[in-house]
Amino acid sequence: MSIPVNQSLLSRVYSLLAPALRVGHGTPCLVCGMETRRGRQALVLDGLCPACAHALPWCRHACPACALPVAAADSGRRCGRCLKQAPPLDACHASFVYGFPLDRLLPGAKFHGDLVASRALGEWMAAGMWRHLPMGAWPQALVPVPLHRARLRQRGYDQALELARPLARRLRLPLRDDLLNRVCDTAPQSRLDAADRRRNLRRAFRVRPGVAIPAHVVLIDDVMTTGATLHEAARTLRRAGVARVDAWVCARVP
Repeated sequence: MSIPVNQSLLSRVYSLLAPALRVGHGTPCLVCGMETRRGRQALVLDGLCPACAHALPWCRHACPACALPVAAADSGRRCGRCLKQAPPLDACHASFVYGFPLDRLLPGAKFHGDLVASRALGEWMAAGMWRHLPMGAWPQALVPVPLHRARLRQRGYDQALELARPLARRLRLPLRDDLLNRVCDTAPQSRLDAADRRRNLRRAFRVRPGVAIPAHVVLIDDVMTTGATLHEAARTLRRAGVARVDAWVCARVP
């Protein structure tokens, strides 16, 4: 008895996995600097040697509302905090738990202009997304969490946008970096506790006037700690008329 095969689904899955899962090309590993080539049969994540690829802390079990890592038995269930107070995000997915080697790659991508690491991280996120999203639930656009123009001038790049570019390309989704503006040059979140982070970001974003508003968008960011930044961005989008707001982050701090 033959089993029907969804060729469209297979094609999309292959398009997600093929760019990120490939034979090493002899380039230095982004983490340890060792040679990535490991023979014909060794499939590794592009940019990593097999040992560092094996060490990646994929976030396999998490609260679907805030992406907080949980025990396997609780995977897919909302955590106690989200049951008590539902976040403004409809869903939140983290590709990784923040730890080695993400604690080496993400600071370089965020603060030190390591665009090679940013692109690789975006590719790895894309490679894992097909397992978490049914085909009918894919968003209409990806929206990177923007930097204020002063911070953008200082750094010269937006780390969330650099993550979102390979994601949009591999997932074949529109990238809407024209939708959301950061209008307040807030203090760095890393210096604040949870309550101060929420106050710091109040009314920090604004939807640009005159732009088309999709019904379902996904916010893209690098690291989620308390969720204050993503939550304020989601509230801003909802006030502008977006019906569903999800978030995809590279890493979630446990």
